[in-house]
Amino acid sequence: MKRLAILGASGHGKVVADAAESAGWSDIVFFDDKWPELTLNGRWPVIGDSASLLSEHSAFDGVVVAIGLNCIRLNKLGLLLSCGARLVSVVHPGATVSSYAVVGLGTVIMAGAVVNVDSRLGMGCIVNTCASVDHDCFLADGVHICPGAHLAGGVTVGQCSWVGIGASVRQYIRIGAGVVVGAGAAVVNEVSDQCTVAGIPARALNQS
Repeated sequence: MKRLAILGASGHGKVVADAAESAGWSDIVFFDDKWPELTLNGRWPVIGDSASLLSEHSAFDGVVVAIGLNCIRLNKLGLLLSCGARLVSVVHPGATVSSYAVVGLGTVIMAGAVVNVDSRLGMGCIVNTCASVDHDCFLADGVHICPGAHLAGGVTVGQCSWVGIGASVRQYIRIGAGVVVGAGAAVVNEVSDQCTVAGIPARALNQS
């Protein structure tokens, strides 16, 4: 029996648990700081808080963090890694991931997603439902590519950036760290660190 601990009992956590179960994890439990008031996340039990997981991680064959906020997810992964937890990635069997792609620890790839040849995904990334990451892309740690978003070839996305649902990014574009790309945006120019862009073509929200 393969035991998986998931930190973060949320809707996103349920999707991660479902993907993990589809991928062969047979005993899945959650930890969340709303415990003990929160004891179930869908059909999966919540058995402790984050401090409990830090002390009990050795009881599990794998640990993953299912927190949607990028920097918090990355911070929790760092804490677990520093205490020796067995961090794992979760890839839904309905995703297509090239054998020549690199997927970092703690990354989750959902059903229908595609990660193509020679792309590199850092630690704690999310490639969400039906998103695509084409050839030679680089996703730094803590990036979230939201459902239905598409990166063309050679795109770079900086640490903890968020590419919103249904957004598209032109080939060889660089998106900086801490960026938010709005839903449905079309990114055709470089995006600076800590910038929020939206629209077609995408523009910084503080520009006229």
